[in-house]
Amino acid sequence: MSNYKPKEFSEMIGVSVKTLQRWDREDKLKAYRTPSNRRYYTHKQYVDYIGEGKTKQGKVIIYTRVSTSNQKDDMENQIEFLKQYSNAKGIIVDEIFKDIGSGLNYKRKKWNKLLQECMLGHVKTVIISHKDRFIRFGYNWFEDFLKSNGVEIIVVNNEKTSPEQELVNDLISIIHVFSCRIYGLRKYKDKIRKDEDVCTKATKQK
Repeated sequence: MSNYKPKEFSEMIGVSVKTLQRWDREDKLKAYRTPSNRRYYTHKQYVDYIGEGKTKQGKVIIYTRVSTSNQKDDMENQIEFLKQYSNAKGIIVDEIFKDIGSGLNYKRKKWNKLLQECMLGHVKTVIISHKDRFIRFGYNWFEDFLKSNGVEIIVVNNEKTSPEQELVNDLISIIHVFSCRIYGLRKYKDKIRKDEDVCTKATKQK
């Protein structure tokens, strides 16, 4: 049976290490202790927690994203706009996720954490300002994926939070990736030709 360190376990169930420490003190979710008095959690605790989580009401999360740390103003604009929208609709927001990274980047930390929490049944609703804030391409697939996990995603469609320059930068990144692949393929073909020439010369010398 697997055991988990507090940091690992906190990421698995979607809470902070401080929350785990508080739950341990309150006997809400007691940690086990090693002989050296280090806390750890078991796989059974994980299964039991997830089982309880399925009966709990899911969270409402605002998800925001910008491409670079220089776009903090854009990030705050997204947050303010979505908070105003939520208040107007009478929606109580439980958490705000702030991500920095390209819409083409599938390794964004907060984005992956959000998907994990959705799969664990911790999330009821995700609110975003524009589709490309969530993912640049393939949005419909991810929308269906969230729905299959019982999660509603609300797109408010605020065009001001979807900068045209960011789209240009992402397109340039795609072109750069394919250019590198084509260049690498050409180098590979050149190497094959050189190897064939060497083999041909060696055969003729025999």
